[in-house]
Amino acid sequence: MGMAALLARLCRMNRISIVSPPLGASVGADGIEFRVWAPEAAAVAVEIDGGQPIPLVRENDGTWCTVVAGASDGSRYAFRVDGRGPFGDPYSRSQPNGPHGPSEVVDPAAFEWHDEAWRGLSMQGLVIYELHVGAYTREGTFDALIDHLDALVALGITAIELMPVAEFPGNRNWGYDGVDLFAPSGVYGGPNGLRRMVDAAHVRGLGVLLDVVYNHFGPDGNYLPQYSGTYVSAKHHTLWGDAVNYDGPGSAMVRRFAVDNACAWVREYHIDGLRLDATFAIVDDSP
Repeated sequence: MGMAALLARLCRMNRISIVSPPLGASVGADGIEFRVWAPEAAAVAVEIDGGQPIPLVRENDGTWCTVVAGASDGSRYAFRVDGRGPFGDPYSRSQPNGPHGPSEVVDPAAFEWHDEAWRGLSMQGLVIYELHVGAYTREGTFDALIDHLDALVALGITAIELMPVAEFPGNRNWGYDGVDLFAPSGVYGGPNGLRRMVDAAHVRGLGVLLDVVYNHFGPDGNYLPQYSGTYVSAKHHTLWGDAVNYDGPGSAMVRRFAVDNACAWVREYHIDGLRLDATFAIVDDSP
């Protein structure tokens, strides 16, 4: 089963519609649609480029939404929840100033791919080289890694596995305490840096796998509790504290958060496969 088919099956198993309105900032013909899940909030607003807060309208499932005509690709934005904040977007595609700063609108359709001839990976003959983007090259970036891809192909590697690249605080991190799961680290080169690297790998016949962390959230820069108290649950305990809430009240949207993230890596970055960290700590006792 291919990655896209597998993720679609996961969506169906979790009763998640893959045609549901996307969360986060979406570029449209009439401007940018901002949509965020904050079920316990009484009021949510978005600030664009440091401007005055613009109220969002609550919808039936606890999400809040508005369309802002003046916003565009590259705009910086953040949400206020019941007057608190501003906080970055849980579905942010880019955090140029790290997890404590505003989010950035990114149009994934604006990138020009060149990997049309790439047909994906097969388990047969798969040879994986795991690497840390920040440590593999002197520059520690996605773009710097491109210059080393030919050597990896010559070595006989068929796929590289990137250690987690989701946004983290500071300039150095193993990646396992990421907090903005949809945003490739700005230190490494951000969204388009990752796209350029994956594109270059595929052109060379090299697959790209990604290490993802769905068992806990990092302690520094994690603003999810500002939006909802149901992202984690004391029902289960892990080595890193309370477990991610996959089976308690509000867990449907938390499961959607994880599945949406997996789909985004495949759809928006052409990632060929995912390695899930510490699956023993991903607990779901629901039917």
